[in-house]
Amino acid sequence: MSREREPLHRPWIAAGLAGGVAALLTVAFVRVHRDDAPLPAIAHRALAVALPAWRTTEPVNEIVYGTRAFDTFGETFLLLAAVVAVTVLARGREPRHEYVGEAVAALGEQASVDPKRPPGSSRARTAEEVEESDRLPVRVADRRPLGPPGLELAAEMTVIVRVAARIAAVVLAMAGIYLAAWGFAPGGGFPAGAVVSGVAILLYAALGYRAIRRVVRPRMLESLELAGAAAIIVVELLGLTLKGSFTANWVPLGPVGTIRSGGVLQLFSGAELVEVATGLTIAIFALLGMQHEWSPER
Repeated sequence: MSREREPLHRPWIAAGLAGGVAALLTVAFVRVHRDDAPLPAIAHRALAVALPAWRTTEPVNEIVYGTRAFDTFGETFLLLAAVVAVTVLARGREPRHEYVGEAVAALGEQASVDPKRPPGSSRARTAEEVEESDRLPVRVADRRPLGPPGLELAAEMTVIVRVAARIAAVVLAMAGIYLAAWGFAPGGGFPAGAVVSGVAILLYAALGYRAIRRVVRPRMLESLELAGAAAIIVVELLGLTLKGSFTANWVPLGPVGTIRSGGVLQLFSGAELVEVATGLTIAIFALLGMQHEWSPER
């Protein structure tokens, strides 16, 4: 009996691409700077500026939030524009039959007809929710007895995954705050924000949306993101107003090796932590909740 084989599609192209990537990696590994290699000119410049001017021993943070802070400022607001674009494309279609706001007007009409119910709900809808909850009880998985008969209806993963996710979430959250808080260590608000947003994604994957819905709320996250962006603008504009430069330091510098070392670098990094963490969380959960596509169906 002959076995079916997957047909090969231009294997020589795949082999050539793989060989090219392997050659580039080999050259990069061979020519990488060793510990005894002389520092490039930009590294000498960063070291000469970081400690005397900013009292920070981490030149990477000084470059990102000091010497090239204007570039980081632009990149941060490019991220904000991308988050706005994703949110607009992923949002659901609004009912617009006669005028914008008809759905809001309908809520007031429902409240006048059925004042005992909160706006947006109806007796029929409440009955459907009760019937649905009786048929598929929605509870926290930790409160359920282990090994229930029948199919597992919990939205969460297994106990091992849930416990591990809770432990890892605390570690990741502390790591993200550490990256942004300590100016004399490599890091900063941008990578710290990515780490903090990963905490919400991890808990969502392990525990389900109900476990994080009190925190991952569009209005709250959008307000925090705008607050972080506004804080970045204020920090930079104060440098322009007080010191004559858009990225100048106007905060008293703390001792070397402390959280206050770096002055305005720390304020910029902390504000970017808030902006990046909330922005990435908004974009990711907007894509997860998208229930339509804009391309026409054939």
